[in-house]
Amino acid sequence: MRKGSHEAKSGRCRGVATLALFGLFLAGCSTSGMGPAEAPSASLAPAPGQSQGQIRAPVKIALLLPMGGMGETATIAKSLKQGAEMALFEVNDPNVELITKDDGGTPARARAAADAAIKEGAEIIIGPLLSQSVTGVAPVAAEAKVPVVAFSNNTQVAGNGVYLINFLAEQEVERIVSYAASQGKRRYAALIPDDALGGVIEMAFRASVQRNGGTVAVVERYPMSPNGMLNPAKRVVEAIKAADDQQAPIDALFLPGGQESLPQIGPVIAYSGLNTQKVKLLGTSAWDYPTIGRETAFVGGWYPSPDPMAWRAFSERFAKTFGTAPPRIASVSYDALTMAIGLASNPPGQRYTQANLTRSNGFSGVDGIVRFSADGRSERGLAVVEVQKIGSAVIDAAPASFEATTRLSAANSMQTGSLGAPN
Repeated sequence: MRKGSHEAKSGRCRGVATLALFGLFLAGCSTSGMGPAEAPSASLAPAPGQSQGQIRAPVKIALLLPMGGMGETATIAKSLKQGAEMALFEVNDPNVELITKDDGGTPARARAAADAAIKEGAEIIIGPLLSQSVTGVAPVAAEAKVPVVAFSNNTQVAGNGVYLINFLAEQEVERIVSYAASQGKRRYAALIPDDALGGVIEMAFRASVQRNGGTVAVVERYPMSPNGMLNPAKRVVEAIKAADDQQAPIDALFLPGGQESLPQIGPVIAYSGLNTQKVKLLGTSAWDYPTIGRETAFVGGWYPSPDPMAWRAFSERFAKTFGTAPPRIASVSYDALTMAIGLASNPPGQRYTQANLTRSNGFSGVDGIVRFSADGRSERGLAVVEVQKIGSAVIDAAPASFEATTRLSAANSMQTGSLGAPN
């Protein structure tokens, strides 16, 4: 998994010039899976007055990632790089050049990487991954009027030309809470990690429950340490049982943890005898890992996610190409680069404008539809998925367009209004 020294330096790939060097890569890529028909179709069309075969000036796209060293961050960065490379070769636009640079995971090194990429002619920057690196890149990119499509999910670094393509906690929470409310869930408990992201999630959770006409009965936070969630988990279960005894039953338990904590929380819930048919377990996209159904407590639980069918197809192609299953975030870089390549068909100076990046119909890809707002946040169309013993099943489909999400939001507003929620 470790990068060689040559990958710590600037790397370049061109869509056609390197085909002979990537025979094995291309053998594992299927253009019938996520080619132009499923990528952002509007952006892949030629610019007005330009024929499909007309030669354009090369378009340079920068990819900034913390690729040096070892550990989880380097592993994620490697998968993001591979996802971007898949997009480059599957879309196969000979006029697009990918400039890959190691941002070092620090503001200073990220700033230097962005400056170098811009001097080499990059018109858009994909990445960085870490929020502190985004803060280093942002002023350099803004001065050069080069937009940044970052993988960070920290909304504090969005705006002023920085767009976040990763999944945002606030939207995931709203999707799962609004769906639970539509299914009659009114009183909620929550067990949330006690870290910075957990603070964002708790705030979003409380606001979403109120917005959807519900009540937050109890919230426990747990430290991110081995077995740190055990006592808080027990207290939540006891509070749920006490509420039932007091004839004020809790309908749902929100557990935004992921693979690092849920396997330890599951047995606490199972051993407590909590009836998860009556108290619905709710999660976030962090639940989207293959073995979650092994914990009986989570079977039947709900979480927000892109439609899993496109992800499965992507995952199969990725594994065939690179010999290993991708982490869930790999598709985000695939979609980011596909979007950038699609917009490259516009004339110079009109490719990566704010108007193009924030267009109302957005873009579509492996992770469904996505669009950016002027403040740099992304909006996604998410499905609601139910955990099963083997795999998962979509129980509320992701919208196919943002017109559909607008109608859904209007319907939800009418429904929550009838429940007495604030207007």
